[in-house]
Amino acid sequence: QVQLVESGGGLVQSGGSLRLSCAASGIIFSIYSMAWYRQAPEKQRELVAAITSGGNINYSDSVKGRFTISRDNAKNTVYLQMNSLKSEDTAVYYCNARYPHYWGQGTQVTVSS
Repeated sequence: QVQLVESGGGLVQSGGSLRLSCAASGIIFSIYSMAWYRQAPEKQRELVAAITSGGNINYSDSVKGRFTISRDNAKNTVYLQMNSLKSEDTAVYYCNARYPHYWGQGTQVTVSS
């Protein structure tokens, strides 16, 4: 079955950095577009960054210039490098493969001010 397993979340001070990883199995990773979403308490889930199978990338305006998405097809893994973190980045971050959509279980990122 399809599994997306996130790791790398945690507690970090404002201005700090974290790197999230998502290891995929059960799919032909190289042909899937991959994305990171996040959901803060009492807010809707929102797209943070996405990378297509061909390497095209887009970011939400709120993270542009601070976050970097990348993928390693040899390792079936997608990454999210998060720099200059702010308290408003606090959320559960979810890995997504599409289409069809598959989701990871989420990893908590908490940024303290």
